[in-house]
Amino acid sequence: MQKLLCLPDDKLVAAYAAGDNRAFDILLKRHQSRVFSYILSVVKNRDVADDIFQETFVKAISTIKQGRYAESGKFSAWISRIAHNLIIDYYRQEKSENLVSADDDVADVFNRRELSDVNIEDTMVCEQIHEDVRRIIEALPENQREVLMMRYYRDMSFKEIAEVTKVSINTALGRMRYAILNMRRIAEDNNIVLTV
Repeated sequence: MQKLLCLPDDKLVAAYAAGDNRAFDILLKRHQSRVFSYILSVVKNRDVADDIFQETFVKAISTIKQGRYAESGKFSAWISRIAHNLIIDYYRQEKSENLVSADDDVADVFNRRELSDVNIEDTMVCEQIHEDVRRIIEALPENQREVLMMRYYRDMSFKEIAEVTKVSINTALGRMRYAILNMRRIAEDNNIVLTV
């Protein structure tokens, strides 16, 4: 471990790509403060910043593991670029969700489901969605289900999850990523719609 701590970023990336998970833990510790600070300074919301930060490192893990990391520059610039692109994606999504045209007199801005009182149909649909999510979570492998439950139902950070499960942070992030991918696959395979 002491040897790894002295390695430059590019050697740590190579070590991680070769299967040494400790190398990514060092990269994460080296860059997490700066990357998170940058994201938070742009989005100004800690919860959103947490999500984008985690997504940044999940994407980095995925890219390195797939052998798509190009050593064209510094790792710090590369990870910052991933964060920057995810911030842009976040704002694009926010913009598209909040876009309402005042010129369209067919659409009544105030006649929207989310502004109305909850009715019995909505309640039943929500209950069904919760039941479907519960069944999908039960179908996940134990280690993925454990990380997902800790993250979403106990609101634990990935660092806390890693400590409790006695795995590295990137292993916890990887399990979370696979849990989400598996949930999507299970929902698609069974034609389960998880939105109202």
